[in-house]
Amino acid sequence: MKKVTVYTDGACSYNPGPGGYAAILIYKNIEKVLSGGERETTNNRMELLAVIKALSALKEECDVTLYSDSAYVVNAVSQGWLYDWQKGGWKTSDNKPVKNRELWEDLIKLLSRHKVNFVKVKGHADNVYNNRCDQIARQEVAKITQ
Repeated sequence: MKKVTVYTDGACSYNPGPGGYAAILIYKNIEKVLSGGERETTNNRMELLAVIKALSALKEECDVTLYSDSAYVVNAVSQGWLYDWQKGGWKTSDNKPVKNRELWEDLIKLLSRHKVNFVKVKGHADNVYNNRCDQIARQEVAKITQ
């Protein structure tokens, strides 16, 4: 199984408002950058979409180490919230509908295809790839707001 390293980030102005996402995939020292944006979105949607776009770009089953500064995404997977939501009919612990359900459902499909280890990194700190993703995501926001 191919080992791939992925860095992701999302950004949003006004939250909700224009948003962008970025992902850097690294395989054997070769980098692929993915990015995009939406006119009306949230930061959490962009964080989640960055992960989905990155994993969707993998053409075969991979062993992925995925770095994200999003506690929303990392905790939902690593602490099992995602599967609790699914089992509980997509309701939160306080019985409210889970936000971004369609994106979480997409992520579940991708997680069944790939072995993914999520690693939480501190945002806007000393991780060069996370900072690059942040910069690219913000450029996507700027494209939308021009």
